Amino acid sequence: MSVKLVSESGVGTIAAGVAKAKADNIVICGACGGTGASPLSSTYHAGVPLEIGLAEAEQTLLLNGLRDSVVLQADGELKTGRDIVIAACLGAEEYAIATALMISMGCIYCRKCHTNTCPTGIATQDKERRAKFCGIDEAADRIERYLRMLAEDVRQHLAQMGAQSLDEIIGRPELLEAKKDCPFDFGRILAKAGDMTPHSKRPVYNAITPMDPLNARMLIESQSAIETGTPLVMTHEIKNTYRAIGTNIAGEIAKRYGDEGLPDSTIMCIFDGSAGQSFGAFLTRGMYFQLLGDANDYVGKGLSGGRIAITPPVGHLFPPEENVIAGNTALYGATSGEFYACGQVGERFCVRNSGAIAVVEGVGDHACEYMTGGRVVVLGPVGRNFAAGMSGGIAYIYNPDGDFDYYCNMEMVELTLVEQEEDEQELRGLIEQHVQYTDSPLAKRLLDDWEKAKKQFIKVMPTEYRAVMERQALQGAE
Repeated sequence: MSVKLVSESGVGTIAAGVAKAKADNIVICGACGGTGASPLSSTYHAGVPLEIGLAEAEQTLLLNGLRDSVVLQADGELKTGRDIVIAACLGAEEYAIATALMISMGCIYCRKCHTNTCPTGIATQDKERRAKFCGIDEAADRIERYLRMLAEDVRQHLAQMGAQSLDEIIGRPELLEAKKDCPFDFGRILAKAGDMTPHSKRPVYNAITPMDPLNARMLIESQSAIETGTPLVMTHEIKNTYRAIGTNIAGEIAKRYGDEGLPDSTIMCIFDGSAGQSFGAFLTRGMYFQLLGDANDYVGKGLSGGRIAITPPVGHLFPPEENVIAGNTALYGATSGEFYACGQVGERFCVRNSGAIAVVEGVGDHACEYMTGGRVVVLGPVGRNFAAGMSGGIAYIYNPDGDFDYYCNMEMVELTLVEQEEDEQELRGLIEQHVQYTDSPLAKRLLDDWEKAKKQFIKVMPTEYRAVMERQALQGAE
């Protein structure tokens, strides 16, 4: 388990708590860096420089005898061998490089990742702009050349220091010194943590995490279905300590069949209880998970063609549409598949969704952020900042109170009523599927009074996406 912490005053205390909670990796993220879709204030003024937070985390973990239980990773616009060596001396064993890799493959950092107008064709779905991209092979070659040059730069710095490998300098701040004319005092950053021996080797704690018993049992039970395509139905109890349930099976299917997967619902799993994090992550085609209970964060993360349906437990006495049934960040990065929740979900729902279909009965803040494709139907309340950075796909929002525009980020989308026949058919079809898989009382009520209900839906569509769809329609007509 990897935990990302912002470099700031007090991060050492938080790092110690995270280590006690059995995290495997701790990422210290500095103020510099950030995605091209981030506002400038987030890129340059979020936290303090990496070196300050990294030094504090290293020293605190050492003083509390926790350093050997975690791997420290440095993240914060690392670009040169010098950056890597400094991070290593301050305690980092791993080094996150992102912006530099984007630059090496042609990105000019014009900060338009979320607008679908990337001039170099990297972060866009516009065919004309994508034609400007250098190509996968060329990009891979550029990245390889950059990383080789970076490694050589690191090697040269190590040679100057008299070291043969990074392991020899990790956690040795005494190898660093401030320039003679520097007006600042770096004593606390470069200090040793008491009389303890500095950390100099990678920890092996939790290096290989064993598969949890439920995943292992399900993988054995599904082997025949994976190999022959014979339909299989499994029933299991589940608890919230079981994480990423189904991911191992999805991996085996992808290994054998690639994106095609298996025929619809070849492997059906019915669960009863509370699911842990990443329930149904990366489910591929042919997998159908039905959960009678509730789920934690990251349900359906990276969904890749499978289907997930979550309903309240049998015999429940509460109205499902008024209760949260799944946690935050469900369907993060989903590419295809279906998701139905008979109840509300948490914040950041369908962030970076690029092709999945989802029907839920309420969402928290920042739903559909950076969404680039797929369909989302929300039959209940919506949190603030809906559709921020949304550049593709369509969302339908049930809006009986007429106040949805207050919660929607209007920078890149436009709102219309569901007036076209094809939109109405699509929306009704999705709600009918929701009833089919969850037996939702709310969805049934809407369908029973459809003539009234359809007038209370709002269609959310990115402006640029609409323009692209209209151009394609005209080209098809010609």
